[in-house]
Amino acid sequence: MRAESCLNLADKHRAEDGLRHDWRLDEIQALFALPFNDLVFRAQSVHRAYFDPNEVQVSSLLSIKTGACSEDCAYCPQSARYDTGLKREELMPVDEVLQAAAQAKQQGASRFCMGAAWRSPKDRDIEKVAAMIAGVRALGMETCVTLGMLTDEQTRRLKEAGLDYYNHNLDTSEEYYSEIISTRTYQDRLDTLERVREAGIHVCCGGIVGMGESDDDRAKLLQELVNLPQHPDSVPINMLVRVEGTPLADNEKLDPLVFVRTIAVARILMPRSRVRLSAGRTEMSDEMQALCFLAGANSIFYGEKLLTTGNPIAEGDRQLLGRLGIRMAGLTAQLLNG
Repeated sequence: MRAESCLNLADKHRAEDGLRHDWRLDEIQALFALPFNDLVFRAQSVHRAYFDPNEVQVSSLLSIKTGACSEDCAYCPQSARYDTGLKREELMPVDEVLQAAAQAKQQGASRFCMGAAWRSPKDRDIEKVAAMIAGVRALGMETCVTLGMLTDEQTRRLKEAGLDYYNHNLDTSEEYYSEIISTRTYQDRLDTLERVREAGIHVCCGGIVGMGESDDDRAKLLQELVNLPQHPDSVPINMLVRVEGTPLADNEKLDPLVFVRTIAVARILMPRSRVRLSAGRTEMSDEMQALCFLAGANSIFYGEKLLTTGNPIAEGDRQLLGRLGIRMAGLTAQLLNG
């Protein structure tokens, strides 16, 4: 089917709220196939219909428990199966986490995300994380955690503590998934997303590009995300960070324009979601990041570290956003403009 026909068909089948959950693969492939300027124009038009185009939401991410994970995710330096030189650390004390959150708020972050290298947490760990969530909420910040797979009771306890967002990425298409991970199934990830969604916690879910997947795999990943019962509130699009010692360390570097196209298609498919530039920004030029913002990205991770891989320092981010005339959302705006 011609790209124009697919796109016209897509416009005719919108739900009453303006969102669709029935995108076909050929429709998404047709978006990816658009001339670059046409794709970015369409994405920017959608972006302006739902968001202030000159504002970004800013999150800070802290690894509260580092390394020794039993999973075999081929991209991850925290897997116990790979020798990456990463120092293993136990779950951080609550007071140290809250100190880090307070510093992140002072630097301009409005959401504080806490990540732990677990396949699934133990109940005793959940109680400690719940205390962290309550403490961060008391600082006036939004909270987000990524802890692996959850039980119903663990999910309920996190909601009770005041958790705003739960991050659990699909990573890639279901077909390519087995090339990247063998210790957890794709359905495991979907089940966790369903559990979180039904508990009333906002879902943060995206994927990683540049892991050797095909164009179709990227389209299928976005199809899986957009056809969930509810679009994820936040959609992190990560560019593979090639870490020495992991199976993907020698992967060919992704074409930057392929990454920008992925951002643009995500914006068109999920117009009300925050599309976030996540891992890999240290390898992105300022010009590439500017194209991502033009294509509809409106959220970033901010500060010196993104779990265990580098992330542009806060001052560098503020300078870039200032050059682009982009404000930080909410309570962080005075930092950039003041």
